[in-house]
Amino acid sequence: MTTYPQPDEVTSRRLAGLAQAAPGGTEPDPKTGDGTLIDTPGVRAPLVLNNRSFGEITNIICGYTENKVPRWWYPMAGLTAVLASMMGAFILYLVITGIGTWGLNNQVDWAWDITNFVFWIGIGHAGTLISAILCLLKQKWRTAVNRSAEAMTIFAVICAATFPGIHIGRQWMAWFLPPIPNSNGIWPNFRSPLLWDVFAVSTYGTVSLLFWFMGMVPDLATLRDRADRRLRLNPEGSPLVLPFLPFRVDQLRAYIYGFLSLGWRFSSRHWHRYEAAYLILAGVSTPLVLSVHSIVSFDFATAVLPGWHTTIFPPYFVAGAIFGGFAMVLLLLIPARELYPNMKDLVTLRHLENMAKILLLTGSMVGFAYSMEFFIAWYGGNKYELYAFQNRAFGPYWWAYWTMITCNVVSPQLFWSRKLRTTPASIFFVATLVTIGMWFERFVIIVTSLHRAFLPGEWGMFHPTPVDICIFVGSLGLFLHLFLLFMRFIPMFAMAELKAVMPQASPHAHGDSHGHDSHADHDAGHAHQGGH
Repeated sequence: MTTYPQPDEVTSRRLAGLAQAAPGGTEPDPKTGDGTLIDTPGVRAPLVLNNRSFGEITNIICGYTENKVPRWWYPMAGLTAVLASMMGAFILYLVITGIGTWGLNNQVDWAWDITNFVFWIGIGHAGTLISAILCLLKQKWRTAVNRSAEAMTIFAVICAATFPGIHIGRQWMAWFLPPIPNSNGIWPNFRSPLLWDVFAVSTYGTVSLLFWFMGMVPDLATLRDRADRRLRLNPEGSPLVLPFLPFRVDQLRAYIYGFLSLGWRFSSRHWHRYEAAYLILAGVSTPLVLSVHSIVSFDFATAVLPGWHTTIFPPYFVAGAIFGGFAMVLLLLIPARELYPNMKDLVTLRHLENMAKILLLTGSMVGFAYSMEFFIAWYGGNKYELYAFQNRAFGPYWWAYWTMITCNVVSPQLFWSRKLRTTPASIFFVATLVTIGMWFERFVIIVTSLHRAFLPGEWGMFHPTPVDICIFVGSLGLFLHLFLLFMRFIPMFAMAELKAVMPQASPHAHGDSHGHDSHADHDAGHAHQGGH
């Protein structure tokens, strides 16, 4: 059956420069980039390009896991696996030899370990923000980036959880961190913010994992059904997964995705329960965005050390975490949309511009917090507090402080230019600087506040050792390796949510009774049944 676009869709696409209503239209307008950078009031930019049908969306997203592995994937996966293995080897060396292999000393007894912990916790914040808060605020543009951001959250929490366990010195006693009874009658100190970290991070990781997995269930069921259909259509074909395993590729896919999809059958009852549970988890996750990094900031704010003892830390840390998290999402998605076919139709320039605007906003908030720290130190009249901040800017670690200022405050201001915030190369460059700057922010807060104590005889400098550096670089490798595995084996987009923001999902769309394009295949209608 021939389908015809709605009048408002024709107008939207014409104003976006994507197409003309009549044959022989003009070329796309360069001012609108890929056609999503519309600045006309009352005209909504398309969130999926090239007038894709539901069936095409299903084939594109499932194709990232079902098609042949891209040639660039194996070298990248191998390199990141080597880095992750290096992290494990140096942690083993640390456990055998002792904390003295780090650059810690009596003056700076927190350094790269806690710096990396706070850095990775901050990276994980954008996933919950995109998934939960933007979901509750009905922001439709989140549908193209939420799955990747949620995955990034899980992997960042895994990297973050590594560091508290290894910085305690006696790593085999790490099981004392959670509040469990033991034969010695020794309980953790419930007044310590370090114990609050255990509760906050474990709760955050658990809820984020549930949220991420629940959103994947319909898509895993789609992969299961596609594998099963291929087996039924071609029972004799398809090679073995490995020579020594009596499974074909699609058999293995059907078993694994069938197990993970929890018996999902695309019934309206399933969709009803799914949407209710997803909304509840979004509501539960939203306070975590504010609470988790606030509690992490209490590690410092409840101390009496100049440079740490400040009430601005909780909102300042939350803004900084969202700032760094969105930068990491951009660092991951911009190369992905270049390397994967048709991904530019799903992650458009409008998505990148929206996240660049968030970087500009949160970067300005972080810059305001930096200035307020100096103002309150001066206004409070505490000479030790004032010295701590002057030492940050003009002391031995001045280079780290000004690197932080340049990357976190100056570089996002480039996004006042519409051209720069809509150009993927410039967005990637600024996101890289922001990620570097956010690591230096945690380094500056921790090290510059510790290396100058109240007595000059306690002054000292921190210098990282190769063990410090290799464990951190290894954590980057672990994070990227997990993300590469996610890109290969799990759908990168929530298909039902992505289809729900397309024109065909409108009940007024022309076509069949479900609003589907006439060319949508069985899987597309199957995966979207009840989804809108």
